[in-house]
Formats: sequence, C-alpha cells, structure tokens
Amino acid sequence: MAQQTITLGGTASNVTVAKVAHGLMMMTWRGADTVPDEQCFEAIKAGIDALPAGAKMFLNSGEFYANDLSTGNLELVARFFEKYPEYADRTFLSVKGGLNGLTPDSSDENLRRSVDNINRALRGTKKLDLFECARVDPKRPIEETIKTLAGLIKEGKFDHIGMSECSAATLRRAHAVHPVAAVEIEVSPWSYEEETKKVIATSAELGITVVAYSPLGRGFLTGTIKTLDDIPESDMRRRLTRFREEYFKHNMAIVEALKAIAERKKITPAQLCIAWVGALGPHVLPLPGSSKSTRTLENLAGGEVVLTEEEVVEIGQIIASHEVKGDRYFGNPERAHLWG
Repeated sequence: MAQQTITLGGTASNVTVAKVAHGLMMMTWRGADTVPDEQCFEAIKAGIDALPAGAKMFLNSGEFYANDLSTGNLELVARFFEKYPEYADRTFLSVKGGLNGLTPDSSDENLRRSVDNINRALRGTKKLDLFECARVDPKRPIEETIKTLAGLIKEGKFDHIGMSECSAATLRRAHAVHPVAAVEIEVSPWSYEEETKKVIATSAELGITVVAYSPLGRGFLTGTIKTLDDIPESDMRRRLTRFREEYFKHNMAIVEALKAIAERKKITPAQLCIAWVGALGPHVLPLPGSSKSTRTLENLAGGEVVLTEEEVVEIGQIIASHEVKGDRYFGNPERAHLWG
C-alpha cells in the first residue's frame, strides 16, 4: 500500500494530512450548473471520515472561487463548519487570495484586505490555516510580499504561508525570507513542464510540500469526457485551449494510452493519474477536485495505489511521446500569470 499520509512542509511540519487533498473550487465556480449544499457537504465529509487517525484533510479554497468572483466558496465552507463544527479540527484549510479582480496585487493594502475578507467569509467557523497569493505579483519583489504576509501571521490572521504558480527561483527567494509551507502548481500527465520538475526538486531540497492541482487534467484524463458535448456550455473548461474542438481528438490519444494501463491494473484512469502524481515524491500532494462523495473516495483510493518501476517508466514514455496541443489556460501564458 502506498503512503496514505504526508507531513506538510515549512512551519506546518507538525501537520499530517491525507496523501490526497480535496479541491473545492468546482463546487461553486461552474457556470449555470449549481451543486446543492448537502451534496457538497457529503463530499467533504466522506473524505474526512475515511482518514486514518490523526490525519487531517487538506482542503483548498479561494477568495474568488465563484461565478461572480465573490467569496461564495468560502461561504459554503463556513456553512459546512456551522453544520459540522466537530470537523474543523480535522481539516487543514488553504485559501488563495491576493488578487484585484483577476490581476495579481500584492500591495500591503490588498493583502490585508484579502486576508480580512477571507476571514470575514469564514465567520469564525474555521481558522485560516494557510494563505497563498494565487499568482505572483510582477510589480513587487517577492521578498516584500512574504515580509507582509509574515507580519499578518504575527497579527494572528492565519498560520502558514503558501505560494502558487511560482517559478523555482521565486520559491527559493521567498523561502529565504520566511519558511514556505506549500507551493501549489499544476501537475498531471499532460502538465509536466521543465519548470514543474524544477519546482518539485527545489521543494524537496527546501522541505516544502508541492500541492499538485488539476492532477486529472481538469477531468479530461479521467476518460469520462468523450466529446466536447460532455462539458456544459457554461463550464469554464470550454474556454481552455486544450479543450478546443480542433485539439480535442488529438489530446484524447494520451487518455486512451493511460486508460490501457489503468484497465490492466484494475483501477480507474483518475486513480492512475493521482498515483503517478503522488509517486513524484513523498512531498507531493495531489489535489483533485470533487463535489460528490463517491468521487472523493475514489480520489482518496488513488493515493493508496502503488505503481511499479516499470509502470512509472511506461507512463513516462506515454507523456514523452504524446504531444499535448494547447497550453494550460487560454492561449496567453502572460494573461494567466504562470511561473511568476
């Protein structure tokens, strides 16, 4: 059986979490398709209930994870903890913020506004365990951003500093000012760039957890999306270049190749992807999203899958031989502020 828990990095090195985290974004940021509270609550609860004793569930939210970029996702989290207060201590809550609209803004004023806004939305139901700027602000040296965040920790507003979509060099500079507990980057069999590898290696060296978001390629790698028609019209994935009609069929080849290994191993393609991401290092924490309890449990089981050396090599060959068409976002990496 694979490792079921991991210890977080930096100042959170006393915190043990499940080897698979739980992303909450798609509970509230999904166009016209809304999910009832009770279904979301069951999805969160199922994961926590399945954990080994002493482990927490790493929950990932965002200040702007709603269709109108409001705190809708955090308000859902608050309603969950109001209904189930006994679950608060069994979770580790990481929240992205530090944007102005969707533009990175790490000014002192905006960081304070963002953290206060997150805490206001949580209504005292749950401590903000970790705050991360969703993107690196190119207008401000990272050292100054981290100093500001360290000051907010001293004020008791949250406990640990995380980073998101940063380069390995930026991560190193940030960590020199104050220990970074976790860095969130996209990692999956179709998102494994040179900088991805550098961030994973630098994090291992510095004792930082890599929170690997979209390990299932935003659902594409699960094999459940066969055509573009399987994605609702209002779904944000329709705007991502990899999901474009002209690239769809080409990109499906990597899914079919991974599916063949999963079938042989008697697991789902989603579990194969989660296992592969987790196998990149004992400090790598796959972060799939889920708004159904069955999916949460399937994802967690992916953290228990052991890949043989031969299987890891085979998946590596599939990744190397299947060029993915389209970039990770909207065809404009600068607009997405990647690898800041």
